Amino acid sequence: MKVDRRKVLSIAMGAALTARTRVAHAQTFPSRPMRMLVGFAAGSGVDISARLAAQWLSAHLGQPIVVENRPGASANLATEAVVRAPPDGYTLLAIGTFNAVNTTLYRHLTFDFLRDIAPVAGIARTAGVMIVSPSLPVRTVAEFIAYAKERPGKVNLASAGPGSSASLYGELFKSMAGVDLVSVSYRGSTPAQSDLMGGQVHVMFDVVSSALGLIKAGKLRPLGVTTTSRLAVLPDVPAVAESLPGYEASGWQGIGAPRNTPVAIIDALNKSMNAGLADPTLKTRLGDLGIEPFPGSPAELSAYIADYTAKWGKVIRAANIRLD
Repeated sequence: MKVDRRKVLSIAMGAALTARTRVAHAQTFPSRPMRMLVGFAAGSGVDISARLAAQWLSAHLGQPIVVENRPGASANLATEAVVRAPPDGYTLLAIGTFNAVNTTLYRHLTFDFLRDIAPVAGIARTAGVMIVSPSLPVRTVAEFIAYAKERPGKVNLASAGPGSSASLYGELFKSMAGVDLVSVSYRGSTPAQSDLMGGQVHVMFDVVSSALGLIKAGKLRPLGVTTTSRLAVLPDVPAVAESLPGYEASGWQGIGAPRNTPVAIIDALNKSMNAGLADPTLKTRLGDLGIEPFPGSPAELSAYIADYTAKWGKVIRAANIRLD
């Protein structure tokens, strides 16, 4: 076969030029405003963490970062938009538990999260809390398990919808505790909390930052936190694992970018975000929300996401939870 040397040379020169251009862009990054897409409404837990991160990065990198809310399909709409964005570091995505869960939960995604989104930096690890109405005659996880076992199929478990953290944390608890709870789905945590306070449902696993105000006001009773150790914001609340050994359920939030984003840009963003997570002011603001900083390298975040996706994929399949 005859080789067209001019064509080969042209391709090689083009590749070299592209590589040099990417290096040059990385060296001057960022040189203009950036944006971060959030797949949930303003004021949500993910949105709050994303805005704190964007505020820090903007001040540290010297360019504005506009947070753009694109709620819908459990953040799949925002994720798809970032997957299709140029891989230049100027379009970022607030990523988290939901992305890993959606990989198994949704049947017909137009993207592969693990392949198409490059992990940039972690922001936070989020804890859950097992809560009941103060009128329920239980005060510990062990008492609740006994109460539920005496009433199979009569105790209602509220969640913020199929595949939500509340749903999955509850499904894991049901499986490990061997209790028959009736799952009741709501469109978000707020209506679920309302019915929990009213006694229409009996128990819920909620994100700490969402339930903390109601707990402190005495409107909901915490039985246990879902992390393996107690939390500073709820120091008197034991871990669920203290009554149910091996139980652990926590969420995470971070930043992602389109795949093929230059490594130098990802590293620059990662370095800046990790510096923020070590800053006392930002750490305090996260801590007040019951959120633990989640620093690490892009490679460490990538491995964590892969393991997390596999863990909760098993729970979703066992509970036969699927969405179209």
